[in-house]
Amino acid sequence: MKSRSIVLAVFSVLSLFTLSSVQGDDRGDLIFQDDFERSESQELKDQVGNDWGTNSKSRAKGNKQVDLRDGAMYIYIHKEADHAVSVTHEAEFKDGSVELRFMLENEKDTLGLDFADSQCKEVHAGHLFKVTVGANKVDISDLKSGAMRMDVYEMKHNGTPLPKEMLDRIKATKKVTKFEFEIGKWYTLNVDNKGDTVSVAIDGKPVSKFSSEGFAHPTKKMLRLAVPKQAVVDDVKIFAASR
Repeated sequence: MKSRSIVLAVFSVLSLFTLSSVQGDDRGDLIFQDDFERSESQELKDQVGNDWGTNSKSRAKGNKQVDLRDGAMYIYIHKEADHAVSVTHEAEFKDGSVELRFMLENEKDTLGLDFADSQCKEVHAGHLFKVTVGANKVDISDLKSGAMRMDVYEMKHNGTPLPKEMLDRIKATKKVTKFEFEIGKWYTLNVDNKGDTVSVAIDGKPVSKFSSEGFAHPTKKMLRLAVPKQAVVDDVKIFAASR
């Protein structure tokens, strides 16, 4: 009887190990995570910690736009800011995924996950692709092939009207899917990138999927959380697909 109990115990441990290995293979290697369970030493400037960066110094005259409280990251644009809040973290992978929990507190709030490679000079500021969640939509955009291509960006920046063929090309590089988010409710968002395809799931359920050539850029080097108004974020995990 004792021998049988030992065998069953060993079998249970091996089963758990096997299940864990399979789940790990499915998601890849965890290269970064943050649960924001820490406090700040002051309340005047951004002090996110854990190697996060923000654009508050350059775009909001140094005013605080990111606050850690209740074990979450509250992002809000300051009245003196001239650009959406950008909260950044290095995260290098070819194929991979990002999972996080988020909450929108107002109907007009949005949260963007912007994947970038600052060494890519074909696009403005290294923008590759972006997934945006709003009160009633999920937007997947190939910025490398569309809106952030240098020729497109320069024409917009100079106030030059874009020709129809360029507008049509930009339109073809994005997909908008209707999805009703409840204000004040926490959701789990997963953005997965494999080759030229980006998939989005909410609370574990597939919501949108889109393929475009820009998604296959060989190296994603940074995650930027883009917030034009405000959003709350927690439990960020970044995975790089095993090679």
